[in-house]
Amino acid sequence: MSEEELSSPSRLTPSRRRFLGAVGAAVSTGATAAQASTGRAKAIAFDAFPILDPSPVFALGEKLFPGKGGELAAAWRTRQFEYTWLRTMSRRYESFWQVTEDALTFAAHALTLELTSEKRDRLMDAYLELRCWPDVPAALHSLKGAGFRLGFLSNMTEKMLQAGIRNSGLEGVFEFVLSTDRVQAFKPDPRAYQMAIEALGLRRDEIVFAAFAGWDAAGARTFGYPTFWVNRQNQPPEELGVSADATGKTLQDLVRYITA
Repeated sequence: MSEEELSSPSRLTPSRRRFLGAVGAAVSTGATAAQASTGRAKAIAFDAFPILDPSPVFALGEKLFPGKGGELAAAWRTRQFEYTWLRTMSRRYESFWQVTEDALTFAAHALTLELTSEKRDRLMDAYLELRCWPDVPAALHSLKGAGFRLGFLSNMTEKMLQAGIRNSGLEGVFEFVLSTDRVQAFKPDPRAYQMAIEALGLRRDEIVFAAFAGWDAAGARTFGYPTFWVNRQNQPPEELGVSADATGKTLQDLVRYITA
């Protein structure tokens, strides 16, 4: 499995299908039936990873555990997102930082790896050192120059998001930084997607959501956002009965789509 494949949960296990199916039923209560349109778009809400490149975290895993980094990354990412869904469904919220650390501990135990406190801290701190993908600065400045309001709507904590902004030299680009910590519910719960509507004072059809993961694209589209999937890993869409309005591999594809 390649490093790119490891940076996003690409296939659903049976348990993950059950989690998403249950949460998806809740999301659908807020859905709109009409096909979304970007014609009235005034803002773009980004998940973290269309902007921030997570691959250095998993490269560090291979450095700390030679020959086991790929397995660790796959197990870590799978549990990371399963824990967000389980915690939301059971109403036992913890921050994405805590969920990520818990998932790392589980993954190391499952693979019988010796996760010392020093290695754990290095892997966790790598999330505070993320930088943007190379195509991001020019695309964001194009969108901002075209008059779109830009921001994050992410499971990540505000501290993690702000660190990525600083590391990438993107200060002043984003108008809003919305973490699910505000509503104590992870995506794809409708409470998470609702944050942008309330923060911006816009209708849902005026906010384009830019997703990194296929399940997030499906969740946002079901909620009613015009949705663009930044499919950097060239993954197939999830089999959830709904798909993004458009898909591309980079933010330049988003720029072309939304300014056409």
